[in-house]
Amino acid sequence: MARTAGSFGEKTEAALREAAVALMARHGYEAVSMRRLAAEIGLQAAALYKYFPTKEDLLFTLLREHMEGLVAAWQAADPGGNDQTRRLAAFVRNHIVFHVERRHSTHVSNMELRSLSPARLTAILKLRSSYEKELRQILREGAANGEFAIDDPGLTAMAIIQMITGVIVWFRPDERLSVEEVAERYLAMTMRLAGARARTEAG
Repeated sequence: MARTAGSFGEKTEAALREAAVALMARHGYEAVSMRRLAAEIGLQAAALYKYFPTKEDLLFTLLREHMEGLVAAWQAADPGGNDQTRRLAAFVRNHIVFHVERRHSTHVSNMELRSLSPARLTAILKLRSSYEKELRQILREGAANGEFAIDDPGLTAMAIIQMITGVIVWFRPDERLSVEEVAERYLAMTMRLAGARARTEAG
């Protein structure tokens, strides 16, 4: 019975997070109350507080898990080695696919940092910095070994991140391009920014 109760609790919490992401992406953090979240998943508002004592606790959890998921996805996708062109291609593909598959979560993560307390904001920004450091390192090492022709890896990394994250603003699954096609086209643009010839072959 304890296992069943635990399973039910996990399902309820998962439903709460899913509803929170969808509502916050659509209406904004400030406009979404815990009462509204409870109604969305068919619970009493008081029942939500055993999962998240405050609405900010919920937001922080959503943002932290989004970034932790992105970092983990990149660690799994990173081919490693000294071929920085190959690693850059893997980074771009992984970033675009991850964010398109999590459109609502990405929107909340980008728009609601302002709603966090200073300490929690710092924690999320540290995760972001750790992730973006991976891209800067790829660009620096690629520039050092002659794969890329860039003068400012940090600025180039910022431009690439902004560009490939921006896909979620316009991309829709029923558009003329698939996720994979979009990733390949953005990869070609990324390689031009890095001063390298795009490699589109797998592996």
